[in-house]
Amino acid sequence: MDKKLEKPNYLFEASWEVCNKVGGIYTVLSTRAKTLVKEYKDQIVFIGPDLVDDVNQNLLFSESLTDFSEWKKQFESEENLSIRIGRWNVPGNPLAVLVDFKPLLAKKNDYYAFMWEHFQVNSLHAYGDYDEASMFAIAAGKVVESFHNFYLEEDSRVLFHAHEWMTGMAVLYLQYYVPSIASLFTTHATTIGRSIAGNNKPLYDYMAGYNGDQMATELNVEAKHSIEKQTAHYVDCFTTVSEITNNECSQLLERPVDLVLENGFEDNFVPVGPDFNSKRREARSLMLSVANSLLGSDLTDDTLIVGTSGRYEFRNKGIDVFIEALDRLNHNEKLQKNVLAFIAVPAWVAEPREDLKTRIESGAIYDTPLDRPMLTHWLHNMNKDRTLQMMNHLNMHNDKKDKVKVIFVPCYLDGQDGIFNKEYYDFLIGQDISVYPSYYEPWGYTPLESIAFRVPTITTNLAGFGCWANEVRNNPTITDGVEVVNRTDENYNEVVNKIADVLLEFSFIKKTTLYNIRRKASTISKQALWDLFIENYYEAYDIAMKNAASRYRK
Repeated sequence: MDKKLEKPNYLFEASWEVCNKVGGIYTVLSTRAKTLVKEYKDQIVFIGPDLVDDVNQNLLFSESLTDFSEWKKQFESEENLSIRIGRWNVPGNPLAVLVDFKPLLAKKNDYYAFMWEHFQVNSLHAYGDYDEASMFAIAAGKVVESFHNFYLEEDSRVLFHAHEWMTGMAVLYLQYYVPSIASLFTTHATTIGRSIAGNNKPLYDYMAGYNGDQMATELNVEAKHSIEKQTAHYVDCFTTVSEITNNECSQLLERPVDLVLENGFEDNFVPVGPDFNSKRREARSLMLSVANSLLGSDLTDDTLIVGTSGRYEFRNKGIDVFIEALDRLNHNEKLQKNVLAFIAVPAWVAEPREDLKTRIESGAIYDTPLDRPMLTHWLHNMNKDRTLQMMNHLNMHNDKKDKVKVIFVPCYLDGQDGIFNKEYYDFLIGQDISVYPSYYEPWGYTPLESIAFRVPTITTNLAGFGCWANEVRNNPTITDGVEVVNRTDENYNEVVNKIADVLLEFSFIKKTTLYNIRRKASTISKQALWDLFIENYYEAYDIAMKNAASRYRK
């Protein structure tokens, strides 16, 4: 790039998911941190909510009692808010400040009135997590304001980066109280877009006919939509993670983004060499052991292991498509291989199954299935769970005659689930192929993580990652490591059939060819490393710095 980019000297980044492992944004921030720390050292500070009491320790955070101690004392005295300063325990170990925002809840109406008066943010119909998120945003703004006033000069070239509507008020707070600070706002999914998709309304074919404000009222998300929209209009640089979501922003927020910041990845936790092979063998052995104990079967290592995972958004994540594709595969007479499919999606889990644990621990071979042989953990809402309902509707009971067996793992794979006791990546590595047939997916880390672990993946062109893969690999197929299925509002059955066909095709591929496909999948993932994608962030910083300077001069 020929033009000289303006970069901040000091960078603050706030998110509800700093030191708080919730979803995809945690992956974005925690994997990118190492690359930014290389550039900014200790002049990048992440700000997150302090959600842990004295009894429970946050293992993702290491507190320091010496860093910025004088400022900490002054801040806590002036604001009557407690903060903890330390390091985020991710590669790069960046500085992090966790703030207890709860005392601000008593003054929330004052802050909402301020936001309405100065930025037209309508919090009147707020409910659910809106109050906590908004008061965290105000607290984050206060942290940056105080730190700036204590340590930095007015011309210090500072940038504040906020993620999602949950930190939008921090942008607006700082724009009012410290207008010299440049601001960058990234929406990872629009509130309205996600709500339209989640309510079974057609999002894409009718996009041009939707009015964001009107739909916010209809879907009862007015407050979140308002803060998201107003932040997008006031911020110095507005970004999102894919062109798909940019289309939503243009129509539903009435503001196209300044730049698309695609989500990168670090592969430093992907094992290599003998360690990779060992972990893969171990994962496969465990998955087959759990399945055989549950099913009373004798599935062997030549079984095709298929998986999907992610947040439990039944339609948005395409869990419905995945289940139905497996059912059609099961009824395809051409299928010769046993297929074992896992749906690893956290639901309202009650506890691990004791009967399954007993069987696994015994090491014995069983020829009779357990009750409900499609479930590894008991659920609180067994009869209302949508995955179980759909499997029951399709008569998918994992009978002996079924070549395709489907197992629902309804918990977080954090190494302590009671059945697998493996972390997610140590589970993913054992799969032969993954399927993420999303209807609504602004980016899509799960397929990217999959190919990084050399597991070929099927996704759709309604996922940001799928669109990116189509561009960098010119419409790849599963033999390239990624298959991107065309999905629209109207072609559900076509998508189901296509995925079933790809899985059938994959089941016939020889082992020697599979090795090359797995290698190709890994190669594609390396084109999404942060070292390559970080340049887009520097361009966004440049836009924000220049727009802030122009705004501040006025």
